[in-house]
Amino acid sequence: MKYYDKLIFELSVPSRVGFSLPQSEVSLPKEGKIWRQSPLNLPEVSEPDVVRHYTMLSQMNFGVDTGFYPLGSCTMKYNPKINEEIASNKVFASLHPLQSEDTVKGARELVDTLDSCLAAITGMKHFTFLPCAGAHGELTGLMLMREYHKSRGDVKRTKVIVPDSAHGTNPASAAVCGLEIVVVKSGEDGLVDVESLKPLLGDDIAGIMMTNPNTLGLFERQITQIASLVHGCGGLLYYDGANMNPLLGVVRPGDMGFDIMHLNLHKTFSTPHGGGGPGSGPVGVCEKLVPFLPVPKVSGFHGNFAVMARALAYILMLGKENIRMAGKLATLNANYVKESLKDCYKLPIESVCKHEFVFDGLKESNGVTTLDVAKRLLDYGFHAPTIYFPLLFHQAIMIEPTETESRQTIDEFIEVMRVIAREAKENPELLHSAPHNTPIGRPDETAAARQPVIKYEKKS
Repeated sequence: MKYYDKLIFELSVPSRVGFSLPQSEVSLPKEGKIWRQSPLNLPEVSEPDVVRHYTMLSQMNFGVDTGFYPLGSCTMKYNPKINEEIASNKVFASLHPLQSEDTVKGARELVDTLDSCLAAITGMKHFTFLPCAGAHGELTGLMLMREYHKSRGDVKRTKVIVPDSAHGTNPASAAVCGLEIVVVKSGEDGLVDVESLKPLLGDDIAGIMMTNPNTLGLFERQITQIASLVHGCGGLLYYDGANMNPLLGVVRPGDMGFDIMHLNLHKTFSTPHGGGGPGSGPVGVCEKLVPFLPVPKVSGFHGNFAVMARALAYILMLGKENIRMAGKLATLNANYVKESLKDCYKLPIESVCKHEFVFDGLKESNGVTTLDVAKRLLDYGFHAPTIYFPLLFHQAIMIEPTETESRQTIDEFIEVMRVIAREAKENPELLHSAPHNTPIGRPDETAAARQPVIKYEKKS
């Protein structure tokens, strides 16, 4: 057994300690519920054991600080360290949500400044920062939509239109909000089919949820017509901000006709992403919906303040003169990768993309699947792109290089993808059994999801 195969409990040796504490002056009664009836089963390890164990675990993890992360639909861009420096400043880090309002005027100013910046970037009037993640923002936005219609006595608007290429959270959030989902189909060009949309519109439609560019990385060119049709039937437009990155400083959802939107600060504005949090999904609205913005309560307090501080640091660092370069470079990088690989990977839609694009597996697969390609990428030190999403394509590979990667890194990724395509033709078994150079090979992912082992059972 290798060192990294061992759990911290398996490194335990009886009576081994890595600390020394003074005798407590507090005595507890040995009866009742306070006193444990059995010893606490904690590992007995030295300080070096602890340091090495958790350093090893950190090295087994993959993140934007350790390698290229071209995860389509999630904008895994590098997080500038100045963001962390700002957020960890003691004047911010020591704040408590229940302290007196008179003592947090600076924090309030930071939030108000971020509100103004996001409003200028998106074309919305105001934002609420209570939602703690993108999906939480979706739910909040849909609740706003529902309350707006209810305030007008328009209670029969219980349906929300969702494109078939949408993020999975869109229909899920609508269902949680008690709304019925109506799916609108995409055309062969990957865009919302306006002619298929028209028959769905009526006085029972609360609104439509869209992201633009869409999940295929394509800009919905008929968005103003779609907005006119939905508004014409009395509905509202909800913008899923997951794909906002390529539009920074170039196009604003508010100008497209959207009434409500959420942003993923952990995507577009370079704050940490993944690992369970922290996230932030502020929701912005047009002027007529400002009265419906929530006062606390959609979250326990006022959102994740440190994430807001990081986002504002990022925005001010770029400034209005340079923020539009982020979207332009993200778009340039995505098209560069797409054009460099379309001779060996199937490109289902030949079109200029924005920040991301989708392949439909290898041109010459020889039995090699998209999962095989993703696993083999790990051997070359790259995280896999999003796979098998969107569901429009059977062997989908969704790639988003972001704007923070250099030409050198992107060229290395392109070369590895080409090498894998050659391996698929010449030695497909190499891919079927990949990865070969990682601590863990191919776990049973279904069993891990349905029967997770989350408790250590001490061997007798």
